[in-house]
Amino acid sequence: MRGSEPLGVRDIFSTIDRPNLAESVRARITAALVAGELKPGDKLRIRPLAEQLGTSVTPVRDALLGLISDGVLESRTPKDVRVPAIRLGDYEEIRIIRLRVEGLAARMAALNATAGDVALLRDLVERNEAARVDGPTSEALRLNQIFHFEIARIAAMPTLADIIRRLWLRMGPIIAAIYVAGGRTMIDHHYPILDAIAAGDGDAAERAIQADIEAAADFVRAAGLLADE
Repeated sequence: MRGSEPLGVRDIFSTIDRPNLAESVRARITAALVAGELKPGDKLRIRPLAEQLGTSVTPVRDALLGLISDGVLESRTPKDVRVPAIRLGDYEEIRIIRLRVEGLAARMAALNATAGDVALLRDLVERNEAARVDGPTSEALRLNQIFHFEIARIAAMPTLADIIRRLWLRMGPIIAAIYVAGGRTMIDHHYPILDAIAAGDGDAAERAIQADIEAAADFVRAAGLLADE
């Protein structure tokens, strides 16, 4: 099974040369989680990760311990750190929160967006379309994630944007797992979000992004990816 494949076999990470190594390692791992490059059940082993990132084992261990403490990763034994499966109750809680906070972000983005912001969102949707047809799934996933994060940026509420990023730390692996089946639907839902933001219609933007989140939730439930309580 894929979940049993130790990280270090797949070359996700490149070397690090930034001064604060533990924070740099954490940033790389969280980026991989948000982008869906790590899946539920994936193991993260300290030494192979350190070799990929070009660091000693200490900053990798510190980064993993911090993510375990934050509930982003789980440790079954000191040598068994992995991306946790999401329980049904946890998923539904995150879904409800996302409906509120991403709905607010979309509403505020509709009020704040410049012509340049709208052009950027449109470009992301077009590139997402192309990547889904011709590119690797990882690129389509990345563009899907950037679309949501750009809406949060345009909303000009940094605390809200930080909350959304933290939620995507938990949701990224699940969204990646259903993207092959649900990617077409996700992109389809981005058009009404884009149109509402372009029109400056906050109500419509909020409804549209909530419909996007609910449509993805239908795929997650159907895929049977959520752990029992």
